[in-house]
Amino acid sequence: MKRHKLYINGQYMDSTSGETIDVINPATEEVISSIFAGTEEDANKAIEAAFQAQKQWEKVPSADRGKIVRALGDRLKERRGTFIELLMEEQGKPYQQASGEVDTAIDYFYYMSEWARRIEGEIIPSDRPNENILMFRKPIGVVAGIVPWNFPVFILARKVATALITGCTIVLKPSQQTPNTAAEFTKIIDEMKEIPPGVYNFITGKGSTIGNVMASHPKVGIITMTGSVKAGTKVMEAAAKNITKVNLELGGKAPAIVTKHANLETAVKSIKQSRITNSGQACTNAERVYVHEDIAEEFIEKMTQAMKETKVGMPADRESEMGPLVSKDRLETVEKMVQNAVSNGAKILTGGKRADISGGFFYEPTVMTNVTQESEIIQEEIFGPVLPIMTYKTLDEAIELANDSDYGLSSSIYTDNVHEAMRAANELKFGETFINRENFEAIQGYHAGLRKSGLGGADGKHGIEDFTVTHAVYMQYDDKKA
Repeated sequence: MKRHKLYINGQYMDSTSGETIDVINPATEEVISSIFAGTEEDANKAIEAAFQAQKQWEKVPSADRGKIVRALGDRLKERRGTFIELLMEEQGKPYQQASGEVDTAIDYFYYMSEWARRIEGEIIPSDRPNENILMFRKPIGVVAGIVPWNFPVFILARKVATALITGCTIVLKPSQQTPNTAAEFTKIIDEMKEIPPGVYNFITGKGSTIGNVMASHPKVGIITMTGSVKAGTKVMEAAAKNITKVNLELGGKAPAIVTKHANLETAVKSIKQSRITNSGQACTNAERVYVHEDIAEEFIEKMTQAMKETKVGMPADRESEMGPLVSKDRLETVEKMVQNAVSNGAKILTGGKRADISGGFFYEPTVMTNVTQESEIIQEEIFGPVLPIMTYKTLDEAIELANDSDYGLSSSIYTDNVHEAMRAANELKFGETFINRENFEAIQGYHAGLRKSGLGGADGKHGIEDFTVTHAVYMQYDDKKA
């Protein structure tokens, strides 16, 4: 069984504790590898290495950094099959979704490499004679990157590529549930001698130990974390000690509005995809549906049938549309939420129980009605393949219900009426709104949330800006010497 070491300052090493954590295959419940449980001492060592490497890395010409980031994409592409296999094994993604995630990660490195000559400052007119104001965009410094278990390859690329292209060094911590893909990526880093020691560091362990050090360390420039609201709150509290910048993508409770002018085939297909992708374990997944009462019966019938027909199976099965949940804890949480909803009057139309598969943490795609806006199943993130549906009378009501949430990451509306679409785009209070399509962002866009869904964002030029700081230079000159 493979045991993954820490990677600090260009060297593989054991944790100072010597303790290890097992990694479980969620489809078989088998132990597939182990990682070292990193300590505060290990985290401090990694951050110090990144801090020292930062001094020279930020001086590397941007074009040269771009070539390195491009090469990372090339190396990842060469090992595409290996990463797909590891992702299916450690996270439980079906083959098609796993290959899609790896391909998106490859594209992310390519996309970010193209920014090498595009990160720009400004020149601003001064109020004084013989003076120019120069605005530089400079690297923020050491990036402490915490990667979640639900997209361990793509979000690794999102954090690493953005850090390196902006001239930042990085300390990367994967989830203890899905560290194998990050460990494989670390091999690529180790092979690339053009990346100086300390620019990239890899540390494993419990978030309660490592995450706290990363967030509270005075030599960290930005802590970027994708995870739960609870974890994000702890990161903010720790970061407050040094006023460290935080970049947080947290939970979501995405509403999907289906109007009476919707193409129902499009709505059903897209909402299904948005609900079952990654077994419902994505912050942007459609988590609640509001359908107009005039078409509710037809929509619910089609939606229920579509969910019922979902092929649930082992990740390696090319026909599988949905694999297991990531852990026993996640499975039990989803079960409890469904049971609570039923106890409060919810009606299960399909699913509502563990899938009939021997071993693994599989749960059936589930549709339920007769739920209320105040209920837990509507207000709290499910993070599983469960779809509660409510009806509404007017678009006013639908938008009000959709906005009634502690979260504000993504949302969607299905309508062939352009007026409804534009009004929803203007009035939905979310970082993203998808119109007549499934919920998933583009790497050249901007992925960010409101309210408890986080601070800052990722992707595109706006995501790059979060990893930089503005340096204003007031430059006087003597026109008599010119």
